[in-house]
Amino acid sequence: MTPTPSVRDQVSAEEWQTRVDLAACYRLVARFGWDDLVFTHISARVPASDHHFLINPYGMLFEEITASSLVKIDLTGAKVMPSPYDVNPAGFTIHSAIHAAREDAQCVLHTHSLNGVAVSAQRGGVLPLSQQSIFVLASLGYHDYEGVALRDDEKSRLVRDLGDRGFLMLRNHGLLTVGESIADAFLRMYVFEATCAIQLRAQAGGGELISVDPRIIAGAAQQQAAVTRGLGAGLAWPGLLRKLDRDNPGYRL
Repeated sequence: MTPTPSVRDQVSAEEWQTRVDLAACYRLVARFGWDDLVFTHISARVPASDHHFLINPYGMLFEEITASSLVKIDLTGAKVMPSPYDVNPAGFTIHSAIHAAREDAQCVLHTHSLNGVAVSAQRGGVLPLSQQSIFVLASLGYHDYEGVALRDDEKSRLVRDLGDRGFLMLRNHGLLTVGESIADAFLRMYVFEATCAIQLRAQAGGGELISVDPRIIAGAAQQQAAVTRGLGAGLAWPGLLRKLDRDNPGYRL
C-alpha cells in the first residue's frame, strides 16, 4: 500500500493522541483475532469537536491502520477532513447512532468474532458461568437482528437497547462495547470476548454447568472498580501499547 501522508500537523495534539490510540486499538483487535477481514469497525469521538468522530478507512486491514489513515466524519457521514478513503456504511449507521445519543461514549467498538457471533445466536445469550461473565452481565443489553445495519430507522432501536450500558450483544451478529476512553472500550471487549469463549468451551464439555449467584453479579460493578481502578486505561492499556511498539509500531504514523 502507498503510505498515507501524515496529518499530525493538521490536527490538534488531543486529536492526534486519539488517532494514535484508535489506530493502536485496531491493530490490537487484529492481533487478538477479532477482526473480520475489513468488515467491522471502531470509532472514537474527536476531542472538542461538534460530533466529529474517527473511523477506519474501508478496505484497509486492521493491522495496517495508522493514525493518519483514519477518516474523520460528522454525524451525517460527510468527511470533515480530506481523505482518499471511504467508510463502511453499516459502520456509520451503528456508530453515528450511539455517538449522537451517548455523550459519554468516547469510543464504540464492534466485532464479528466467531465466539461472539456463536453466543449471540443462543437464545439464552450470555450465561453467568465465569468471573468474566459477571462484569458483562452487570451492564449488558441485547439488540435483535434486523439485517445489515443500513437503515436509519434502526438507530433508535439500537440506542434504546444499549441504554446506559457498556455492553451490547447484537443477536446473530456480534458484540459491541462503549467506553469513556478507547482503552475502556477495548478492555470491555476483551472481557466480552473471553466471556463468550469460556461459555462455549464450558458448554462443549458436556457436564452440568454451575451458574454464578445473582447476588455476586449485582455487585460486579463495585468489584470491577476496586480491582481494575476504572477498567484498563491505567493498567493493561500502557502495556498493550508497549507490546505494539515492539512488534508492530507503524500505527503511530
